[in-house]
Amino acid sequence: MHMHDTREMAMRRRPLTKAITRSLAVTTLAVALAAPAMAQQGATQAPADDVGSQQAITTLDNMTVTANKRVENIREVATAITVLGGEQLENLGATQMSDYASYVPGLQLQSSGTPGQTQVSMRGIAALSPGSTIGTYLDETPVGSNSLYQQATLFSLDLFPYDIERIEVLRGPQGTLYGAGAMGGLLKYMTRKPDTSKTEFRIGGGVSDTEGAGDLGTNYRVGMNLPLVQDSLALRVSYARNDIAGYVDNLVDGRKDINEGDQTSARAALAWESDVVDVQFAAMRQEIDSKNNAIIALDPETHEPIAGLSNYVYENEPFIKDLDHYSLTVDWDLGFADFVSATSYSETHTSITTDQTLTYGPFTQVLGLPEAGRARLNYTLDLDQFTQEFRLTSKSGQPFEWLVGAFYSDEDGDNFQTVPIMQADGSAIPGLSTLGDLSIPSTYEETAVFANGSYKFNDWFKLGAGVRFARNEQDFAQIVTDGVLLPIGTNVNSSSEDVFTWSITPQFQLNEDVMVYAKAATGYQPGGPNVLAPGLPPVVDSSMLTSYEIGMKSAFADNRVALDLTAYQIDWEDIQVASQVNGVSGLVNGGEATSRGIEASLQVRPIDGLTLGLNAAYNDAKIDEDFPTIVVPAGPAQVEVNTGLKNDRMPYVPDLTWSLTADWYVPLGGNWSANFGGGVRWVDDRTNATTERQIVRLLDPPTVLDETITEPLVIDSYTAFDLYAAFSNDNWTVRAYLKNATDERAYSTMNDIVNQVTDETHHTAATPIQPRTFGVEVDYRF
Repeated sequence: MHMHDTREMAMRRRPLTKAITRSLAVTTLAVALAAPAMAQQGATQAPADDVGSQQAITTLDNMTVTANKRVENIREVATAITVLGGEQLENLGATQMSDYASYVPGLQLQSSGTPGQTQVSMRGIAALSPGSTIGTYLDETPVGSNSLYQQATLFSLDLFPYDIERIEVLRGPQGTLYGAGAMGGLLKYMTRKPDTSKTEFRIGGGVSDTEGAGDLGTNYRVGMNLPLVQDSLALRVSYARNDIAGYVDNLVDGRKDINEGDQTSARAALAWESDVVDVQFAAMRQEIDSKNNAIIALDPETHEPIAGLSNYVYENEPFIKDLDHYSLTVDWDLGFADFVSATSYSETHTSITTDQTLTYGPFTQVLGLPEAGRARLNYTLDLDQFTQEFRLTSKSGQPFEWLVGAFYSDEDGDNFQTVPIMQADGSAIPGLSTLGDLSIPSTYEETAVFANGSYKFNDWFKLGAGVRFARNEQDFAQIVTDGVLLPIGTNVNSSSEDVFTWSITPQFQLNEDVMVYAKAATGYQPGGPNVLAPGLPPVVDSSMLTSYEIGMKSAFADNRVALDLTAYQIDWEDIQVASQVNGVSGLVNGGEATSRGIEASLQVRPIDGLTLGLNAAYNDAKIDEDFPTIVVPAGPAQVEVNTGLKNDRMPYVPDLTWSLTADWYVPLGGNWSANFGGGVRWVDDRTNATTERQIVRLLDPPTVLDETITEPLVIDSYTAFDLYAAFSNDNWTVRAYLKNATDERAYSTMNDIVNQVTDETHHTAATPIQPRTFGVEVDYRF
């Protein structure tokens, strides 16, 4: 038995009717055991990353991006892009994606309480199934699995943003250039390159104080850029560590600040430059090590904190994520075109434990023990990934610009799961140490060819188009080695599929200040092999979407005002959803959804040194038809479950978000300057799930015994303020920041913790947004 479900989905669903709960105890607990996959505007900066570099920014239209895999001015690219510069991230004190996501229109993020435990969606394309809907690139290479068995939607890449030059956020499907998993959009981390012309050293550190924390958070960082051969060969090395102060207390044993942890980032890049060929080799290691999740307990009726920043934790919930990434990029100027080879190899290790005591511990009584015990769910995910891309790109500035390429990816993953169960005091149960122990090895191999081109007919009209053909082949096995819930043995399956994506983009330069464009594009989320069982399809197909977008980009008033407007409709079909037949669960293609929205981004520089910004997004994302019915046998009856109903909102997608930002650059004299700024971010209410309908039907005679509708929880809207001040000269930078200045108690995720035997909700588990945090940072460069 294998279940394509997630920890979050298991938590948010109420149990089946009490009359049949006990008869389904084994099946229900197996859901938790075998759940492998579905869970739970700025500017680029000058090369120097000190505040003084803001002097170089005199207009709002000088940003360059690589969205089309060539360097272009952001005002001329016919797609919706937000750029977050490294200076902005440092001013905000950003250490993880949740610190800046609300400042990007159309980007939604849910955190499970630590960096790296993040679910990301864009434009309402929510993480409903195992495969990623948002692609992630590190410079020229992808990072993250496309397999159904690596929990891609639970553990999005969440880089500790040190030595990051900028983050490009591309909204809407990017299937023709970036392939699988980028159907909702793309996050592209652009790192700082070695500089062959100058020597630079940097050392810095800081402290922070978080509301509710007993200890201070600390961090430090060092870096250097060293030309080894002037103007030809350079080395860039950096290391950073962030010790995260805990602020959640344990209501079970009284321990304080149980969610402390640390992040580390180490990177080395070696670059060789010549008149014809540029080569860069880079190696990076990122580590996240958290002792427990930053989740607190709420009253299930009022959703008020039961005891402030506290939670019920019987079994520790450590989270570890290690990423080793190696890349080799060769850029060869052939005269008529540029040839690029981008190679990468990465190893990712993820380990997480979730406390299942309140949810599944009572099943020990079903097994004959006198009292409820303890239980936890352990996951270990390992992924080795090799990618290779070759592409040939025409020179920019010609009427006809083109790009052709080939891409290859090879993934080798494993997914280890075990459910240890113990007596209430933590001691072993004689003859029973685990309810189940299994591994799910899988492979994913993809080969693709792609082509993109644009033709500029005249000064005001340009037409672009792209195509991509991809084939993937996958294998997986489910190997059960121990336990009482699942049959001991091995279940294997494989799949292959061909996918074609396309895009077409007419754009019109109305005048020197205003460009408008239309874009139709497709994207996909790979399918894959399913569990072999009667009633389940052997293969689940790709989930596909088609996006229609109209946009305007303008920069006027002597480039002191920049305004972007975008309207879109996305038609999503063949959504991958969980289904169950005779207690065996997998995925099926079923359900359609539509997402419509408007995004706006405005930046104004009314006077020299002062930049004001507004980002806003409205999104209406709904399911168009009921998800397929799951049928669970229950003796003389059966339970029919729909996990999503027509007109449901997409989970964790707010209807409206907006943010206001301000940055004021002030020369102070004597080579000193200052930046003062901040932002206010508002996020609308969200639902934590779709609606669930359960019908208990007697088979003979056919009779409906009970029908239950479980509405999703509603997470309230919130407003949060962030502030910063920075002082800098040629060598020194001193920053102070304040995250969530009013200590708004708002929540990123929310799920009921339900006793699966008694149907009682013990509490609601919620992840708060970062409590008020004050920090001071000092950097010295020489």
